[in-house]
Amino acid sequence: MKAWGFAEGDFRVPSEETLSELLPLTDAGLIRYDSEAAEISFGTQGMEIDLGGIAKGFTSNRIMDIFRECGIQSGLVNLGGNVQTLGAKTDGSLWHVSIIDPMNVDDYVGILSVEGQAVVTSGGYERYFEEEGTTYHHIINPRTGYPAKSGLASVTVISSDGVLADGLSTSFFIMGLDKAQKYWKEHDREFDMVLVAEDGTVYVTESIAESFESEKDLTVLV
Repeated sequence: MKAWGFAEGDFRVPSEETLSELLPLTDAGLIRYDSEAAEISFGTQGMEIDLGGIAKGFTSNRIMDIFRECGIQSGLVNLGGNVQTLGAKTDGSLWHVSIIDPMNVDDYVGILSVEGQAVVTSGGYERYFEEEGTTYHHIINPRTGYPAKSGLASVTVISSDGVLADGLSTSFFIMGLDKAQKYWKEHDREFDMVLVAEDGTVYVTESIAESFESEKDLTVLV
């Protein structure tokens, strides 16, 4: 993230040599956590952790906890791309969360009706820069060091757990449709998703298909 300038806003395309030097530092298996001391250590020099992929999800989860502690039964927080709801609206109706069209950010691909769920979207349209006619977005594939090219333009994950939704939305954007669908089939009780491919196709998981209103043709994942 720093090499690409996304940390400070000083955007640039790093050299192949720079990325080759940095890739060994992206191995999450080298992170160690001592639960008793509440300390993190790394297995190699130069590693750092960027919590941007889950920070908003953790924050929205904590806000929901505070709501409950204060006796609040109905609420919504919007952290920009991360929406989380507590219960339904005060009149008993569901919350309506629109999902931005990554091809036209002034429009949306559909509206999702939810209750007590986090709705988290990741997409290359959120933070990017252009250089010599090429667009580079901020979701970096740790295997290549370059912005992810998975065929997906945006990924929305719906779950009662904001951290899970936040982490998976970024991961699926990197993994692509097939791997995301396979993972969902193995964990379909934990989350649902809406995927927008670069060709404009909108995929929605079966259990939320009726809760998602859209003027676009939808492909239901089963």
